[in-house]
Amino acid sequence: MNRAGDRRPIVVGVAPDSGLGTALGWAADEAARRRLPLRVVHAEGVPTRGYRGREVPPSWEEWNASLHKAGRHLLDEAMGFVAARHPDVETDTLLAEGDSVWVLREQSREAQAVVLGSQHLSRAQEVFGSASVAVPVMAHARCPVVVVPEPEHTTREPAYFVVGVDGSEHCGPAVDLAFEEAALRGAGLRALYVWQPGPLRIFDEYEPQQEDRRLLSEIVAGRHTRYPEVELRHELVVGHPVQVLAEASAHALGLVVGTRGRGGFTGMLLGSVSQGVLHHARCPVLVVPSAAATA
Repeated sequence: MNRAGDRRPIVVGVAPDSGLGTALGWAADEAARRRLPLRVVHAEGVPTRGYRGREVPPSWEEWNASLHKAGRHLLDEAMGFVAARHPDVETDTLLAEGDSVWVLREQSREAQAVVLGSQHLSRAQEVFGSASVAVPVMAHARCPVVVVPEPEHTTREPAYFVVGVDGSEHCGPAVDLAFEEAALRGAGLRALYVWQPGPLRIFDEYEPQQEDRRLLSEIVAGRHTRYPEVELRHELVVGHPVQVLAEASAHALGLVVGTRGRGGFTGMLLGSVSQGVLHHARCPVLVVPSAAATA
């Protein structure tokens, strides 16, 4: 995700209704591991109607000042949280006016990663609800986007990451990031190629499955050479990508997926697979755009 001398920050979005939970902690830990600065962002939006009956609403200036005061207080709390957790991490804050999706998408242009948290809703509401920013941010982000569930899930020893591989060149950045994350944490890596049978089952599935195994092996081989300390398991699993990846994520440190591909992963960002993974995954989901999308 970052090369030597690259000091682009880890950006994390915070909001009053999500508190200072696991997303901020994940982002601070990531900045500390990578020795990168951390930027805490709050988009205060615009004043909205909230008065009924005969109440006299405050002026636009008063309303805006109230939002600004609340946002500043939230960012000060976030700074204190990070300072207590990682006092050596260089941290700054951004209080922005406007829509949170637009603000975070703009921040992604100069970020190593954008980290988003939950809003104490169900996973479906959190990801797909009208208040969600995850899907629209990921649709146009120029860097990896990490969605961290709240509350924190239970991992299992030995620790490991999971990465979904589809055999296309577009999954390369996701595999790269998966190896980086595993190496940074001294964790293992499970690389899964999900083979989904089509509606017309072919008589002999052995040959196409062997070809997919070969593709999977080629994709991870060179990267494993760069990260020999990472214990690697790569396997072809028959089933639906959402179900397979969600089950594999149950006790993982993170699930890494790409945003473009073929087969079951085609249209990853806005398709049923990506939305299903975000809905059902039980760990942080790291969504990595293709090289073309970040150019």
